[in-house]
Amino acid sequence: MDVGPESGGPEFPPFKRDQWAALAEKALRGASVEEALTSHTDDGIPVSAISERVVATPIATSHQSSRWTIVQRVDDPDVERARAQVRDDVEQGATGLALVFEGAPNAFGFGLPATPKALDTVLGDIPPGRVHLRIDAHPHSRTTAEMLVALLGRKRADMEKLSLSFGIDPAAIFAGTGGLRMSIEALQASMPQSLGHFFALGAPGILLEADGRVYHSAGATEAQELGVMIASAVLYLRMFSEARQPLVYAVPHIGFSLAVDQDQFLSMAKIRALRRLWTKVQESCGLEPTVAAVHAETSYRMMTARDPETNILRTTIAAFAAATGGADTISILPHTIAKGLPDGFARRIARNTQIVMADESHVGFVADPAAGSGAVEALTESLCGAAWKEFQAIEAEGGVLKSLTEGRIQKRVVQARQARAAAFGSDGRAIVGTTVFALKKERLAPTLSAKRRSVAVETAVTCEPLLPVRLDELVGAQP
Repeated sequence: MDVGPESGGPEFPPFKRDQWAALAEKALRGASVEEALTSHTDDGIPVSAISERVVATPIATSHQSSRWTIVQRVDDPDVERARAQVRDDVEQGATGLALVFEGAPNAFGFGLPATPKALDTVLGDIPPGRVHLRIDAHPHSRTTAEMLVALLGRKRADMEKLSLSFGIDPAAIFAGTGGLRMSIEALQASMPQSLGHFFALGAPGILLEADGRVYHSAGATEAQELGVMIASAVLYLRMFSEARQPLVYAVPHIGFSLAVDQDQFLSMAKIRALRRLWTKVQESCGLEPTVAAVHAETSYRMMTARDPETNILRTTIAAFAAATGGADTISILPHTIAKGLPDGFARRIARNTQIVMADESHVGFVADPAAGSGAVEALTESLCGAAWKEFQAIEAEGGVLKSLTEGRIQKRVVQARQARAAAFGSDGRAIVGTTVFALKKERLAPTLSAKRRSVAVETAVTCEPLLPVRLDELVGAQP
């Protein structure tokens, strides 16, 4: 029944924030509302219990449909088994594949062999252009990119109809492996020529990618992750500028990859902040801003070895945040990845979680649903400010590569990681299924037969590597 003022019913007076605060303080027995009901992110950004609506300023994404690209990881060292996984994933609804090669910081000890034969085998059943293909950053990214272009050429693919991301990110490789195969000077001198080579081949899509997952997995805060990503993207722009190449040609071929975790609103704000930061960088360079291409992957550091089924809840929230935050492509880490190489069931859960969100829940139906939300807009703006300060600090240190060489970025990331670990013992933070509500007896979590291994790469310059560390490892709660 309609009892509003339009129907002659009672007209309720507006309820103001100070009235709510007075009632809240009464319930809190005089305690300050701001102190009692305000939390803080790892960057010290306050998150208030209540926020007022603001003017909606939707942030554009690069994908035009309501369905983002559902990406499945391809990281099995057994290439025949990987080929079967790829065929099953595509047949069952995946619209993108992430080729994760051995030695990649994001491979977590597994990964495809970086050989033409492995690539030919894994993609042998997939028609060119049917799915989005991305290569995760790894020490042999350029060689692998050439291998992929050669394979597509042999298949007579129409390059204009392909969706590709080659994942070349020297900064992430340097940070994640602790070394580069050539000196920084040689890298800076060769990058424009290498990209010119790919342009000549007619390879479309993202060539350079600023990958924040390496820093996130090692313990970085949201602002630190964003700051390093922007610094990496600026490094690529600077390489083009120093080579007297028009930046307008470089910008469309620069993409971003970041991690999303179980903090839904913070993850949404992180993606939105990244897009605004990239717009600001382009405007500062005198360019007409283009929309950032953003790949989101669920966080590795939030995954737990104990009671791995709880990881399904974490990755679902993270993927929801990525979709509503406006990511163009999304990949979910299978819930058993902390135990070993995920089997078919774990991979199916990861894939179907996205399919249900996209096709049954229609999560992507509204573009930037957080626009106008006081809480998310405030988080977005605060993250932009904190990330810009981190970016400026990195620039003052000589840029991302020099800062990594001197261990400055690593120092800040490790400090953030240590502070987060300490918080679990001081302010009531908990990991469900690990530090609280842990099972008395662990259930079996099947994984595929594969040994984790590291791949040695010849390096010309080294730094202290940033290695992935899960939260359950930090708090010493592994089974």
